[in-house]
Amino acid sequence: MSEPLILVVEDDENLAKLLGYNLERAGYKHHLCATGEDALEQLARRTFDLMLLDIMLPGIDGFEVCRKIREHQLLKDLPIIMLTAKGEEIDKVLGFELGIDDYVVKPFSPRELNLRIRAVLKRDRRQRAGIGEVLNAGALDVDITRHQVTLNGKTVVLTLMEFKLLVALLKRRGQAQSREMLLSDVWDVDRSINTRTIDTHITRLREKLGETGKMIRTVRGLGYKFDEPGEDR
Repeated sequence: MSEPLILVVEDDENLAKLLGYNLERAGYKHHLCATGEDALEQLARRTFDLMLLDIMLPGIDGFEVCRKIREHQLLKDLPIIMLTAKGEEIDKVLGFELGIDDYVVKPFSPRELNLRIRAVLKRDRRQRAGIGEVLNAGALDVDITRHQVTLNGKTVVLTLMEFKLLVALLKRRGQAQSREMLLSDVWDVDRSINTRTIDTHITRLREKLGETGKMIRTVRGLGYKFDEPGEDR
């Protein structure tokens, strides 16, 4: 297997060189870009296995770069890890809504970044090989590896965060989960943050799942749970 090729989009020259050095040590090939425009040009010329993307870039920012990639038919499945000093909740939520695979806040250790890269690449390889886990709930099928949801044989289009939320609920079927637990597990947001983000996404998820959405129950004063089959409501 050839060494994975990683596109690094970082305008801080010293940090970019440090990232390149650590990637080489970890066994990865890489290409450095200082702007979002340059990154998009490189993606049009060659195939990369993963992108490390900064948010604060000259010209178009990392969010816009990510948006353009996810809208491109040939690039939409490119794994993206955002590297940024912006660690606020809203930035993480926006990044995941746009379809990033992971989010690493600066400063970070080379070892942590390497572990994150390995995990994302491994997940991507399994997805491309069609090896994965499928969760079922009545007429609902959720293929975790392929990020595919079908209901009565028809595809249900979910955002990345709606998909992750559904998987989290299904994996702990029958167990009540607090909003704080779901924020931490799905959005990687500190549990102490008070937000109604979960409620909004639950509402959208229920609407998209129709009758099956009724299996997502509100646990008063706590959060939500996905009913076990035949469980009384």
